[in-house]
Amino acid sequence: MSLRLRRRWKMWRHRVNRSRQVGHRERLLLAEAIWNLAAARFQLATQPFPQIARRLGGFVTPGHARASVKPAGPDEEAIAAMVGWAVTRAARHVPFKAVCLPQAMAAKAMLARRGIASVIHFGTRRGEALTLAAHAWVDAAGVEVTGYPVEDKFTEIACIA
Repeated sequence: MSLRLRRRWKMWRHRVNRSRQVGHRERLLLAEAIWNLAAARFQLATQPFPQIARRLGGFVTPGHARASVKPAGPDEEAIAAMVGWAVTRAARHVPFKAVCLPQAMAAKAMLARRGIASVIHFGTRRGEALTLAAHAWVDAAGVEVTGYPVEDKFTEIACIA
């Protein structure tokens, strides 16, 4: 057996052993996160963003978004934390690039399915050579779901609630 084949076999064996450590509910949540990440990536590739944004919710100012989020109970906080875990974990292992916006869209869809209100925040900052860098992050039920920690250099410009 070649060295390359041994390494590949060892990697797959490690992944199978790691997947056994995750419970049944977590595996289902990861599968849902993978599905939502793929759906978000497909939407971003095939539809204009204003159309996607209308389905996600309405644009609000950053200050208004913070005021509109209701306090949540410990159950909702735990669910929001698990959704954040599943989306960020799944994003590392999908065969396509799942950056902050598809992660935010997937998390918002999963939280909405569970009846938990969430907010997608959009921010920008100046990059090198006068380029513009953008970032999206989600919070729900007082929990930082995806896209955290956010650099201080980002200026929040809009929210979808």
